[in-house]
Amino acid sequence: MSFHVRRKDREITDVEEMRQVLKTTQYVTVALCMNKEPYLVSLSHGYDPAKNCIYFHCAPEGKKLVYQKANNMVWGQAVLDFGVTDECDYVYTSVHFSGKMSLISDLNEKQHAIEVLIRQLSLDPEKKLAQIKPEKLAKTTVGRIDIECMTGKKGAPKKERLEETNHVFRGSKAAASSIKLEASSTFKNPDKSK
Repeated sequence: MSFHVRRKDREITDVEEMRQVLKTTQYVTVALCMNKEPYLVSLSHGYDPAKNCIYFHCAPEGKKLVYQKANNMVWGQAVLDFGVTDECDYVYTSVHFSGKMSLISDLNEKQHAIEVLIRQLSLDPEKKLAQIKPEKLAKTTVGRIDIECMTGKKGAPKKERLEETNHVFRGSKAAASSIKLEASSTFKNPDKSK
């Protein structure tokens, strides 16, 4: 079953723009289902644009793995949340995706997956990558979501457009400063509103 975006003026049709959202967000939220019972989980992740897949790591057992074994089809989303403008417009970019979740047993792919994850999530990836030991990696549970379909949507004021840089968005002040507005509209900053 597929749905279309109702507001065509907000639809993202550029696949590269959708991939950039997956590459810039810190986590994705993934929905799984088993025996008509839904389950929702947020995962820190790394997106590999060459393979169009999302990598994650987790405990070797748990609810998401039970659901994955019963039904490996998932639906997920990634959101860049830029908050509310002075005019009460909500500014965001979101990507929804569907695909199949699987666990990785091949040590070379696990190494690649962890590198993708660390490069996306760490402020000092080379230092973290140097600490990876093959024996620890072999015991680490690593998963992959092979993306089969993506849709995207933006909510932004008409006279403004957000320009996302290649900097990893982590919700920190440093990352927030890398996000620029092309128009002069100001956004509420809770720290400076007093």
